[in-house]
Amino acid sequence: MNLLITGAWSDAKAYFEQLSQMGHCVFFLQNEKDDPLPLAYDDVQGVVCNGLFLHHSIDAFTNLRYIQLTSAGLDRVPMDAVRARGIRVVNAGGVYSVPMAEFALAGVLSLYKQLRAFECSRTRQAWEKRRDLIELCEKTVLIVGCGSVGNECAKRFGAFGCTVKGVDLYPRADALYADIVGLDALDVALAEADITVLTLPLTEQTRHLMDRTRLATMKKGSLLVNIARGAIVDSSALLWALDEHLGGAVLDVFETEPLPESNPLWDKKNVILTPHNSFVGEKNAERLANLIIQNLRSES
Repeated sequence: MNLLITGAWSDAKAYFEQLSQMGHCVFFLQNEKDDPLPLAYDDVQGVVCNGLFLHHSIDAFTNLRYIQLTSAGLDRVPMDAVRARGIRVVNAGGVYSVPMAEFALAGVLSLYKQLRAFECSRTRQAWEKRRDLIELCEKTVLIVGCGSVGNECAKRFGAFGCTVKGVDLYPRADALYADIVGLDALDVALAEADITVLTLPLTEQTRHLMDRTRLATMKKGSLLVNIARGAIVDSSALLWALDEHLGGAVLDVFETEPLPESNPLWDKKNVILTPHNSFVGEKNAERLANLIIQNLRSES
């Protein structure tokens, strides 16, 4: 098929010959936003992209039948149009799960072990002991969204002696979790958790899922980890919760990105804040290429 690949797949050019041998006619678009397409819209049959449809209407791709995303989320794709037209869409599920889970664990440990305070002491060459460190062992960890990322988080927190529970749209028995309940039981689960990790997709149902009422439902002094999408958490409510209710937060995603310099989150001492970077790992490129090639074999 006529396959449009964008710069979202950074290593794509190394695989052009292999894709051609599979029967695909490959076209490359470096910049999804600003560059003109190297072929007519109605000649495109398949795409490998990230945010292409944020800048080019999917309606223009009249013969499109296949979308491979380089991201795990589907929120940058007009899914109503995709479903209506029967377009096959596949994400990069599993590609970024390991580094994201490692990040979640590292962030929690950083807060529990007061690493920021120790770093401040080091810069002053001050030998200052801390007597308020917290153990991760035997804590209750709630994973909200028990997909690939959530499962990798469950493995790692479980290995540290935590009781891991899950909330998912599809409750089920899973050896990685003590139990997985439905979204209708979220409030009860939040009240029992020492750490809540958000790994669910952003949809209209999950937008501002964590509003002020729900944040107040969380266990007093507990931690919130968001490695999913920023808009799942109400930003203003989160500021209140960090001041009045939560013990801290590990935040890699935000409603507005980049996070504005004026945002009060920058100055919160009980927050680990990173620039949507938790997905980065040295094996991502290999995993992504293997996934894309495997999926495109079925489209040859």
